[in-house]
Amino acid sequence: MATMENAATRWATFDCYGTLVDWEQGMQETLQSVIQGDVSALLRRYHELEPEVEAERPFRLYRFVLAKTLKRAAASLKLPLAPGAEHALAENLPRWPVFPDVGPALAALKAQGWKLALLSNIDKELIAHTLATFPVAVDLVITAEDVKSYKPGLAHFLRFQDTTAATRKNWVHVARSYFHDITPIHELGILTAWINRGGSADSAPLATVTLPDLTSLPDVLEQLIPAGKEL
Repeated sequence: MATMENAATRWATFDCYGTLVDWEQGMQETLQSVIQGDVSALLRRYHELEPEVEAERPFRLYRFVLAKTLKRAAASLKLPLAPGAEHALAENLPRWPVFPDVGPALAALKAQGWKLALLSNIDKELIAHTLATFPVAVDLVITAEDVKSYKPGLAHFLRFQDTTAATRKNWVHVARSYFHDITPIHELGILTAWINRGGSADSAPLATVTLPDLTSLPDVLEQLIPAGKEL
């Protein structure tokens, strides 16, 4: 049963890390602090292994997913980690930078009357640190800790839908990760904006729109669901 606003409220939901927070820069700088030399291979291996660790049961908080994945990735590449170094990602995550286009874009959306929510594969404690310096206040946050599941599972989206009564008529999901966000939410028929920050040449047939960053997002969302549209 919906508990927030009403079915006519326009919602823009976002993946946080990678879409709004520069996850790659943050991870790369953190890995460089614990591994000597080029960390590109370790970063690639981390990305390959993280979904496997997230899928393991019982459910683990994301700070432990970060640590276990880094330790497993380093071991697979025979890279030594100092004792405790596997916790560096969680320790440094609160300092990962927000992309410069985020503040202006989200502020414009708020001014246009949109409600903003974050649907993130993270812990409540970790995202609280990010939100403490976030440029715009958000209206709702749903974490992996809340739903005991990681995207690309549907639990985040279903919890949001149940909480807000949002539908395709008043909800757009914005994300960079095709795997974690665009593909699964397509199953629910929700409008999506794929933020192709990496400039991938891959096609995006499941995304409603594809954008290189958030600069034009407020205008694009207004075209998708205009203010005053009968919902």
